[in-house]
Amino acid sequence: MATVGDFILQRLQQWKVQRLYGYPGDGINGIMGALGRQDAISFVQTRHEEMAAFMACAHAKFTGEVGVCLATSGPGAIHLLNGLYDAKLDHQPVVAIVGQQKRASLGGDYQQEIDLMSLFKDVAHEYIQMATTPEQVRHLIDRAVRIALDQRTVTCVIVPNDVQELDAVEVPPREHGTVHSGIGSVGRNLLPTTDSLQQAAALLNSGKRVAILAGAGALQATDELIEVAEILGAGIAKALLGKAAVPDELPFVTGSIGLIGTRPSMDMMNECDTLLMVGSSFPYAEFLPREGQARGIQIDIDGRMTSLRYPMECNLIGDARATLRALLPLLDRKSDRSWRTQIETNVQRWWKVMERRALDDANPINPQRPFYELSRRLPDDCIVTCDSGSTAAWYALHLQMRRGMMASLSGTLATMGSAVPYAIAAKFAHPQRQVIALVGDGAMQMNGINGLITVAKNWRDWGNPKLVVMVLNNRDLNFVTWEQRGQKGDPKYPASQDLPDFAYADFARMLGLHGMRVERPDQIGAAWDKALASDRPCVLEFVADANVPPLPPQVTRAQAKSYYEAIEKGDPDAQAVKAALAQQQSEA
Repeated sequence: MATVGDFILQRLQQWKVQRLYGYPGDGINGIMGALGRQDAISFVQTRHEEMAAFMACAHAKFTGEVGVCLATSGPGAIHLLNGLYDAKLDHQPVVAIVGQQKRASLGGDYQQEIDLMSLFKDVAHEYIQMATTPEQVRHLIDRAVRIALDQRTVTCVIVPNDVQELDAVEVPPREHGTVHSGIGSVGRNLLPTTDSLQQAAALLNSGKRVAILAGAGALQATDELIEVAEILGAGIAKALLGKAAVPDELPFVTGSIGLIGTRPSMDMMNECDTLLMVGSSFPYAEFLPREGQARGIQIDIDGRMTSLRYPMECNLIGDARATLRALLPLLDRKSDRSWRTQIETNVQRWWKVMERRALDDANPINPQRPFYELSRRLPDDCIVTCDSGSTAAWYALHLQMRRGMMASLSGTLATMGSAVPYAIAAKFAHPQRQVIALVGDGAMQMNGINGLITVAKNWRDWGNPKLVVMVLNNRDLNFVTWEQRGQKGDPKYPASQDLPDFAYADFARMLGLHGMRVERPDQIGAAWDKALASDRPCVLEFVADANVPPLPPQVTRAQAKSYYEAIEKGDPDAQAVKAALAQQQSEA
């Protein structure tokens, strides 16, 4: 007789789930035992439950499928939270299956007893339930998966360990008080009303200087975005989660937007008279048009996110790709291309600025240079993951994405420690594709080092073993150090900002991976070539200068004043900081 643990896996398999990310514990022994009795669903043992949730989130991002993570009760459940919040805030479908103590012990202050319903109520508020009888399990799993997919959110099913061992009830009795759920395909392909499409088209047709902002919701609408931009003579800026939405080689793509955005994106937003926002909830108002400057049109699949960042005149509730397709026949091609010409001129000039900045001398390596060199070497069809911190700035500014590539990071939560687990999940989901993780030393010491152990355990099972983890080793929590200087006028505080110098490449070699430590700028290109051609996963460690600033697209007077106030207050790297600021700003 199948147990509830067996049935949970059978039901997940019917939902096309092929893989669970997790860590064992006695709260889920019944499910772990069931995993050992079948081979349809594989189990990826992570080093920490947080990483299991990150991997489930990345699986959803890189496949469009639901990601599933598994954790024991108490401490294991608590560890999931950061990765689950990453999924929630980036609108990814993830189901967390969590163990609990025996039902008879609940409310008895038992060991590892946590009020899991309360713990997960915020992160999984769309659906969280605990199984108390086998008859519930079918509809709990069905609803958790369906709601996660439909709402693009996190859901949670809690299963006490004694329930896992009970006999499964695959078909609940046909009686009052039972629920009979089913498995069915789900997905949104919503279209706005005809009237709202015509209103949006009228606004876009009347605009003389149209700017497009594309986010994660536009990742599947590449052709449509390009065609709309061509007709309207518009430029396209990209939020970080939308970096792969359109190729950067297009002359009217202005690149990233915001604090780690480009000058062409900022100029376009400051000068446009019409804003089309597609699948984005980019939060920073100071990098959007001034209120009243532009007429706004927003496309989003979730009506709750409309007119949230800018007061839009027209909100189109629908799938980005389908909505743009419906909008295209209603648009008039603009004969005046002066706005487009201005955008393309700005973009061309900006890439030259970025090249000069990347090639500036530093001590020992300019942190921009590895990203600049990688950009020219990105393999076709690769997947890039990035961590938070200064690495995200260089990723946003220097990496030029091409059609067919995929890329992501922790966008809304902007948590550290996600890039390596993201990369591992990408390799499991797409084992034939080259994966590249871009990580700072802070994030590497937080999660990445342990993630390498998981890589070492699993890489031989991947059809293509090519995975590169780039570590930017500057011995500094760099982005926060520069925030302290630029936002608060405070000098670097070594007690909080200095990091130990860890031998990342040596550690990789100890695990049986390849590892290279690069300390000279003339070695960067060759090191990338070797890493990308490696016959096994490779850690590529660059010893970088912490005093090269990740500057915003335009340094304001207030920010400049803060930088120099920090220097005057006795910043430990005052002279190097002053020289780097002067050099980088002079090239803008």
